[in-house]
Amino acid sequence: MRIGLLGTGPWAQMVHAPVLGAHEGLDFAGVWGRRPAAAKELADRHGTRAYDEVDALLADVDAVAVALPPDVQAELAVRAAEAGCHLLLDKPLAATVAGAQAVARAVREAQVASVVFFTTRFLPEPEAWIAQQASTGGWFTGHAQWLGAVFTGDSPFATPWRREKGALWDVGPHALSVLLPVLGDVRRVSAAGRGPGDTVHVVLDHVGGASSTLTLSLTAPPSAAGAAVEIRGGAGVVRLPESASDAATALGRAADALGAAARDGRPHACDAAFGLRVTEVLAEAEALLGGGAG
Repeated sequence: MRIGLLGTGPWAQMVHAPVLGAHEGLDFAGVWGRRPAAAKELADRHGTRAYDEVDALLADVDAVAVALPPDVQAELAVRAAEAGCHLLLDKPLAATVAGAQAVARAVREAQVASVVFFTTRFLPEPEAWIAQQASTGGWFTGHAQWLGAVFTGDSPFATPWRREKGALWDVGPHALSVLLPVLGDVRRVSAAGRGPGDTVHVVLDHVGGASSTLTLSLTAPPSAAGAAVEIRGGAGVVRLPESASDAATALGRAADALGAAARDGRPHACDAAFGLRVTEVLAEAEALLGGGAG
């Protein structure tokens, strides 16, 4: 599968380009970015072609991987789907529900495959754990903490969109990607409140009767950063395991999933429709919080 990369930022440089270039099932065909010089530098480093026009890249490939801010991703994902390209997308799918709806609709109408890269869902140990807890059922409550130090440490990911949208939109999708398949879809966001910095607390009611809470931050002290998920129910107390694999391994497995979905036509569990549902929950929480990151 010939694949192109849209984006030249830190994530594209550190993860996407190296993974696409090394993946045995992919032909890394080119890079497009909003900064042509950065696209050329990244393409040269990985022995591929830099494109000045995004539509020219879309015409030359079977699929695209996107490493761009969510509002930019949504617009380009629609164009890519309309050009017949399968989509390996980043989370969140879009910065608004309308944007996510446009992507999901374009994917459906073009009948292309889509996978949204919720990192945890593509790590081997967490993936197996999520499947096991979903099949066990009978869960009463859950709690997810996703605490980053993006704005309190020396991070290359202190980007403008993260400053605008905050932890809710950056790490909130990770938490939801774990809780929703285990506890069921969200019936309603019942409460949301703010903490220090961009920290938010969100309470969810799930369709199966369970409730869950999220604590999300990009402004945690570096010594307090980390992620943890715990669920409780008739089967006892279980916690999301750590993985021995890294984000590059997860992205490679996401690319495998996209290839499988493109071949057999069966939607992946983390497709654009699921990305839309996550976006809807985030938007409902944001409305209760009264706006963006503050």
